[in-house]
Amino acid sequence: MRWGNKPYYSLDYFLREKFGEKVMKITLDGGFTCPNRDGKISFGGCTFCSSRGSGEFAGDRLKSIHDQFKDQKEMMKKKWKSNKYIAYFQAYTNTYASTDYLKKLYDEALSEENVVGISIGTRPDCLSDEVLDLLSYYNEKTFLMVELGLQTSNDKTGELINRGHDSKCFKEGVQKLRERNINVITHVILGLPHETEEDMINTVKFANSLDIQGIKYHLLYIIKNTKLHKDYLKDPSIYNLSMEKYIEILGEAISLTNPKIVIHRITGDAKREDIIEPLWSIKKWEVLNSIHSYLDQNNLYQGKLFNRNL
Repeated sequence: MRWGNKPYYSLDYFLREKFGEKVMKITLDGGFTCPNRDGKISFGGCTFCSSRGSGEFAGDRLKSIHDQFKDQKEMMKKKWKSNKYIAYFQAYTNTYASTDYLKKLYDEALSEENVVGISIGTRPDCLSDEVLDLLSYYNEKTFLMVELGLQTSNDKTGELINRGHDSKCFKEGVQKLRERNINVITHVILGLPHETEEDMINTVKFANSLDIQGIKYHLLYIIKNTKLHKDYLKDPSIYNLSMEKYIEILGEAISLTNPKIVIHRITGDAKREDIIEPLWSIKKWEVLNSIHSYLDQNNLYQGKLFNRNL
């Protein structure tokens, strides 16, 4: 099976089908924090998360949404041509505020010219009834995606990385969103400390057992000045995933993924000056080309092994 020129259902393919042309995501910083940073659940955040709340490529939080949008759009135009945009609230937890504040930011983003949708990154434990009602309002008004960080279905690993919620909470969060017909995107990280290949594949199977519409497969980055960086300096063995092994595991993950689920990412992004490991990830296009070559050479495609996942 192929979706355009790729053996998986890519986000670009999905958006072109839905909107008739290429659609760009404009990454925004709404000035949020997280409940496992400010003490409500814990302090310090997830051990892998940077001081930017995993929003290294988002706009400047000191600027208005309008100015961030303008800056990001000008930067994107240098790489791609597009006349349609999705406003992406990426950094930190983007439902962790009063609904009045959330509505103000979301409305500002949707008022920008040629914005066709909104994507909101958040946590399954930050979906109060009031927030869910607000999200339902936007789901009727525009194209909406809500991104939830699972990372792993192994709750021992979840505790180790200070995720602050368990797999049951994640499953309940997905169910609450789907009861309102809201599209859910799941984040999965391959290569978390001390996880086996079996752990990673179990996470893929767990995610596929849920009613999700999209999935992001990330490799684990060790970023400067994170808690994970400090752990790595004490014990470098917590990261030992080679590019070859990552691609092999990813190939199985893609093969196990429901062909109806849109795959938003097969690798990740981090600022090269901040990466401690894996250094091989710096050459992103080389990694992507190697992934596609591996899939083609081994006749792997999304959904090939999905029935075995049932």
